[in-house]
Amino acid sequence: MLNLPNLLTLSRIFAVPLLAFFLWWPEWRLGYLVGFVLYCVIAITDFLDGYLARAQGTVSKMGIFLDPIADKIMVAAVILVLTAQGYLRGPYAGDVHVIAGLVILVREIAVSGLREFLGGIQVSVPVSKLAKWKTTFQLVSLGALILGGAVHGPPCQAVGQGCGTIAQSWVHLVGLVSLWTAAVLTCVTGWDYLRVGLRHMD
Repeated sequence: MLNLPNLLTLSRIFAVPLLAFFLWWPEWRLGYLVGFVLYCVIAITDFLDGYLARAQGTVSKMGIFLDPIADKIMVAAVILVLTAQGYLRGPYAGDVHVIAGLVILVREIAVSGLREFLGGIQVSVPVSKLAKWKTTFQLVSLGALILGGAVHGPPCQAVGQGCGTIAQSWVHLVGLVSLWTAAVLTCVTGWDYLRVGLRHMD
């Protein structure tokens, strides 16, 4: 079970507390820069563990179990820490951006439950192309929000607060737009999973 792909997956899980540590102080730009680099390393290992497992023929039940858990732990931890430190805020809309993060978290929990239910009755739900786009926007949004902390510092803390020009906060704005895009795709793909689940609940 402790082959290289599984070790990479475990390393992603153990790296999450370290990532949360670097993001804990919203004014600490160097911490957010280190956090962004660590976030990118975690994202790369997410690709590598699956690629290596398939290339080496070492796909295991442990890897299949741990891989989605590692993804959800990282996404949930980053969203919660960024929310707590005020990074899911923006000009004009203020804290409304937290709703996008909440939608993503609720979907991840609901889909995990559905997959567990469907797995128990031997029903497999393949990952759609739209779900892959959702994951892409999700990764880009969280990465941009972290990088925004390193480039711009903390975002506006209140609606109507002077936020400067778009050029002074564009990385953060890219993160917020991508977050909402991921939230919309989350609702669409989540409904697809729910429809499959409802068919087998009669």
